[in-house]
Amino acid sequence: MSLFLKTIPVADAVRIAAGIARPVSTGEIPLEEAEGRVLARDVYPDIDIPGFDRSTVDGYAVVASDTAGAGEAIPSILSLAGDVRMGEEASSGVREGYCVYVPTGGEVPPGADAIVMIEDCELLGDQVLVKRPVGKGENIVRKGEDFSRERPALRAGMRLRPSDCGVLAAVGCTHVPVFSLPRVGVISTGNELVGISEVPGRGKVRDSNGPMIAAYLRRCGCRATLYGIVPDERAALQAVLERALEENDAVLLSGGSSKDERDLTAALIGELGEVLVHGIAIAPGKPTIIGRCRGKPVIGLPGHPASALVVLDRIGRPLLSALAGEIQRVECTATAVLATSIPSARGREDYVRVRIREGKAFPVFGKSGLLNTLADSDGMVRVPAGSEGLEAGTVVEVILW
Repeated sequence: MSLFLKTIPVADAVRIAAGIARPVSTGEIPLEEAEGRVLARDVYPDIDIPGFDRSTVDGYAVVASDTAGAGEAIPSILSLAGDVRMGEEASSGVREGYCVYVPTGGEVPPGADAIVMIEDCELLGDQVLVKRPVGKGENIVRKGEDFSRERPALRAGMRLRPSDCGVLAAVGCTHVPVFSLPRVGVISTGNELVGISEVPGRGKVRDSNGPMIAAYLRRCGCRATLYGIVPDERAALQAVLERALEENDAVLLSGGSSKDERDLTAALIGELGEVLVHGIAIAPGKPTIIGRCRGKPVIGLPGHPASALVVLDRIGRPLLSALAGEIQRVECTATAVLATSIPSARGREDYVRVRIREGKAFPVFGKSGLLNTLADSDGMVRVPAGSEGLEAGTVVEVILW
């Protein structure tokens, strides 16, 4: 078992945590249930989309060279040879000196190589006055330009958004290959904890971390199982940890990651598997434990709520993404101007909670054990390990909760 205070950089901790995660099983689900799930393999269209050359505007299909030099004073005069109806094949072709009306989304008739917008034309009987020149391909989407059967429409490892579900519908994917939802066990440890329905007596506090962690897991697309409060007793904690390992793909323990080398959580992880990390150069959250038991990731989170949430977001989230098979994750951030300077110590990454108001980020300073700093903040600002702080007026990226 590694000794505490052998702290490692955050980047190394992220690499180790994500490296011990193995993607869960895969299966197929109906398209209507796919939003928020992670795609398990590339999806190819069953047809080229569009399946025909299509107009992007209401206008007239023309031979582009017929419009050369056209203008308000001297328009190009073309003969109207027919029209295209929505949802039907173009029945009239286009040759030099002629044009065909095409609605937005309609098929471009044979012979035409551009569409002139209706706003740039004037209809006089069976003649169309074109008042602006167009180039070849203008206002036309070519067959297969949107999606081609030769390349994936969506790639494996992406978490599906509503827009992606629209793409899946367009390419004929009625049942979607996805990774299963990772199952993550949550264990709250500590003799000082009581249930949320209890009124805590002196020396006691309600277990706020368990529900907070479970809510975070659900937002990340995981199935969270709460194992309740376990006292700081070896036999009790070992029994619950073994059960959680049996029933889940990963386990998170809240509390019990103290600076003591005899720490119970680290000792049990070491006995049931291996402790890979016990100490990270991050504030808050320095005493975090990363381990592996029975081939499954186990993270010992700090007991203070702010510390637990910061570590879960910065270290745990990459692990959860790897479990879910998620390759590309877009972090939700906001740009703001720092309203007050933030001091920091070199050698560690600091994550300072901030509140955003009118484009400014106001630091919410407070001890890691205070919940009000979480309620009062919109996210956090990262202070790099090599920095001694950030000056007021600095443009910062706020990592939103």
